[in-house]
Amino acid sequence: MSYLNLDADNFNGTIPQQGITLLDFWAPWCGPCKMFGPTFEAAAAKHPDIVFGKINTEEQQALASHFKIRSIPTLIAIKDGAMVFNQAGALSAGQLEQLIQQLKDLEVQAQPQ
Repeated sequence: MSYLNLDADNFNGTIPQQGITLLDFWAPWCGPCKMFGPTFEAAAAKHPDIVFGKINTEEQQALASHFKIRSIPTLIAIKDGAMVFNQAGALSAGQLEQLIQQLKDLEVQAQPQ
């Protein structure tokens, strides 16, 4: 699976409760976002077992606000319904692959209700 362009209408129906989701918050005018985009897209093609979503912060201000995005690019990882990673700044391909492996190895404890 490749990446998905996410918006307020399709976000909740796209993010699975189980498994890994990586969210790339970006904007068209952002230089580092343009540099990170191909890295993110290549990882999406390499890992079909992970949901990769791109969120344009200019068009999806409500989602950016919900996740308290203050700087772009920001990468957020969700595993089994819990946010487990949130970092601003572009990652290299090697750093992204290392993060993906750490996410796959991570055991997420169920949150008490």
